[in-house]
Amino acid sequence: MKNEGIEGTERFLSPGSGRGLRAVRHFAVGELVFACPAYSYVLTVNERGAHCDNCFTRREDLFKCGKCKQAYYCNVDCQRADWSMHKLECVAMCADGENWCPSETVRLVARIIIKQRVTTERTPSEKLLLLTEFESHLDKMDSEKDEMNQADIAALHHFYSKHISDLPDEQALTELFAQVNCNGFTIEDEELSHMGSAVFPDVALMNHSCSPNVIVTYKGTVAEVRAVQEINPGDEVFNSYIDLLYPTEDRKERLLDSYFFTCQCTECTSKSKDKAKMEIRKQSSPPVPEEIRSMVLYAKNVIEEFRRAKHYKNILFLCLYFELLEICELSQEKMGSIFADTNVYMLHMMYQAMGVCLYMQDWDGAMSYGEKIIQPYSVHYPAYSLNVASMYLKLGRLYLGLEKKTQGVKALKKAVAIMEVAHGKDHNYVAEVKREIEEQK
Repeated sequence: MKNEGIEGTERFLSPGSGRGLRAVRHFAVGELVFACPAYSYVLTVNERGAHCDNCFTRREDLFKCGKCKQAYYCNVDCQRADWSMHKLECVAMCADGENWCPSETVRLVARIIIKQRVTTERTPSEKLLLLTEFESHLDKMDSEKDEMNQADIAALHHFYSKHISDLPDEQALTELFAQVNCNGFTIEDEELSHMGSAVFPDVALMNHSCSPNVIVTYKGTVAEVRAVQEINPGDEVFNSYIDLLYPTEDRKERLLDSYFFTCQCTECTSKSKDKAKMEIRKQSSPPVPEEIRSMVLYAKNVIEEFRRAKHYKNILFLCLYFELLEICELSQEKMGSIFADTNVYMLHMMYQAMGVCLYMQDWDGAMSYGEKIIQPYSVHYPAYSLNVASMYLKLGRLYLGLEKKTQGVKALKKAVAIMEVAHGKDHNYVAEVKREIEEQK
């Protein structure tokens, strides 16, 4: 299907990858390829009161919904614009009180169901790909994913059956949840903090590459796709579905597990960055391959242990953050006997430790970890990486808070250089960081 709805691009059949998006004109680095409003979206619970539920604007003078007291808006216009979606949750939250706690995915799917019932024509977010065309990959799901799917369906019935008449049948819900899990996006701010979840059909049309030529950023609830490499007419437009820090085998495992395909991109074929990413500590008696494999397995296990600890524990208690920090420090000590500090598994635990330090307001500890991370990040990630930009931002703001003005301004300027390409020069995030720099003069 060819559609001129997105100027400069077209939908096409990509060899070996199914449908995809390709350029029909040249795009320079930093140029906007296209923008896509969210088909449906939801603000994460943790950001209530800090961001508008309708437009995701970050401001301090938001006002509450008069009924549920849990949704916040810039003004009456934003509240009215969101009412068709919010009224569903508003009634439920008023009825259930503190017992109302569906997951973000369940909330998003509920909104999609309502949107589909009132939408009869192709939406502005579906110029090239309809949401109903999303792949679900139900035939490839293992028992664990199927159980998670069924749990989400049960939660949808529990929290919404009183408020949505005639929910879709079991098979339709199974497919819809699988489609959202495989094609949904997380909206993040300039420091990559999670703000919410959404579906952007036209953005989901792009295939994956571990050496992408575009990057997706967000302006409120609109996804913006910008070139991070020169794109010529006829070139396929590639996004990255995953964090690109890790070595080839890790990336392939993640893509197969989450998106059900084996990546054959140039980076996965050449494995050009794997040696640097898996740097071994220099010592008189180098470790044998089996020792390295064993340490990689340990690293993967401790990463999963940390993820579960963060997810399942009530980490509002400070003592549990000390426990998380201990996991980070002990794992670094053990891995450090074989891995160099620039090894991506070491960097992963340093990044987690930095996050814990930030929560505990240990600014010096967070700065120390950030300084160890930033240079290896700049090597391991592609050019114009949001991960690198966000690390420079965090470091810059830490430096300024610790009265290290020169270092702070230098770090923020490096962040801006990346953000002007990734977010665009007119983005409010770029303007905010430039104001922070200007205030130091």
